[in-house]
Amino acid sequence: MLPEKLRRIDETRIEVPKDYKAGMRVNGVIYVDEVLEQELETGAIDQVANVASLPGIVKASMAMPDIHTGYGFAIGGVAAFDLEDGVVSPGGVGYDINCGVRLLRSSLKKEEVVPKLKELVTVLYNEIPSGVGSKGKIRLMPDSERRLMLNGARWAVEEGYGEMSDLERIESGGCIDGADPDLISKKAYERGRAQQGTLGSGNHFLEVQHVDEIYDEKVANMLGLFKGQVTVMIHTGSRGFGHQVCTDFLEVMERAVNKYKIELPDRELACAPFNSPEAQDYLSAMKAAANYAWANRQCIMHWTREAFLKFFNAPPGALGMSLIYDVAHNIAKVEEHIVDGRKRKLIVHRKGATRAFPPGHPELPDAYRSIGQPVLIPGDMGRASFVLIGTEKAMNETFGSTCHGAGRVMSRHQAIKRAKGRAIWRELEDKGIIVRSAGRETLAEEMSEAYKDISNVVDVVHKAGISRKVARLRPMGVIKG
Repeated sequence: MLPEKLRRIDETRIEVPKDYKAGMRVNGVIYVDEVLEQELETGAIDQVANVASLPGIVKASMAMPDIHTGYGFAIGGVAAFDLEDGVVSPGGVGYDINCGVRLLRSSLKKEEVVPKLKELVTVLYNEIPSGVGSKGKIRLMPDSERRLMLNGARWAVEEGYGEMSDLERIESGGCIDGADPDLISKKAYERGRAQQGTLGSGNHFLEVQHVDEIYDEKVANMLGLFKGQVTVMIHTGSRGFGHQVCTDFLEVMERAVNKYKIELPDRELACAPFNSPEAQDYLSAMKAAANYAWANRQCIMHWTREAFLKFFNAPPGALGMSLIYDVAHNIAKVEEHIVDGRKRKLIVHRKGATRAFPPGHPELPDAYRSIGQPVLIPGDMGRASFVLIGTEKAMNETFGSTCHGAGRVMSRHQAIKRAKGRAIWRELEDKGIIVRSAGRETLAEEMSEAYKDISNVVDVVHKAGISRKVARLRPMGVIKG
């Protein structure tokens, strides 16, 4: 049952009205059906309402069906702010700046891989550094660090980690202009120096999958997907580097709140006016961290392709391993959107939400201009992941945004407690899923029960029309940090 004052708009949306909480400037809208409504946290609803109180917010404070309580903004939150009187808030991006997902296709079929799956997963685990504090194969020198922050995935390709054609299939070409390495703290540099090309820990993963369902044959064909095909999904972000950038600028923003006399319902929403030096400095540092993350995923993908080729004793190009797309889901970007009938530039915060631009959008690569942006939605390691496509309705309703994953229903501590006495790896192996992890606790934290059912989450955004289902991918082998 919905909390008092909330009302259901339709089968996929509920409204958090302006009178839900004092100070709200716009309504809140949460994309959730009656099934997922049962898992809504009061704290997450309150965070949607709190964001609605920020200066310059446009249209509504929104949240996707994978919503759960986060820092300041709910995870799954989307909010856009006017550039004249709006604000920038690090809590609307999160600590793992440009945590995101990329998907590779291959010409391999499930039946070719299953007999060798255990050995393949072991090879990948040995080739891709993962785990808390993991150190990569790359040691960045000062000149390389600066170029990486300025050029993102392009830096990685120029260093030999991939091909120039990869850049065409990455959101923003794998680089946002305007990064400023001089704004990065010494501590952030230290944390990022040895972590480039690492998966990290927690919900980050590399997953060997197979396509087990096609919902839209035409779009699947254009993405190069077919039933029974083996794919690889990579989910990671800017590691300790991005975390430190966020930490550093939260302190800056807390001072800015007092300087600009901004009233907040929650100090975690610390922010500064878009045109202020504090906000512009944060955005320049955030762009550096976003570029670090794109380079990170590029390096990991390169080593993944190399590991497959070596394992299957195949020459370059023989396995058809190419990038479908790479999406960011913790980022703030200046974008053009139509609001009240006129085109406006806004700073769109997506915190645990994925861009879902429609067919014809100028930011899409030529290969996908006619069908819309590929949307990659990872699930938990025991169920499924999905490929969707962006829509015009998303552009009109959610600033071109959709969900980003399953969304937690248990804290990590609760999950560890629930998993006590269980062998999660064996439970997965019984389902035909081979998993390798840097620690047993990670598997407990990330077990399926700790998450909402990804199928329910994806059904909501599909029914709402803010992205359309294309294919379902089932896990075969998983590497967790």
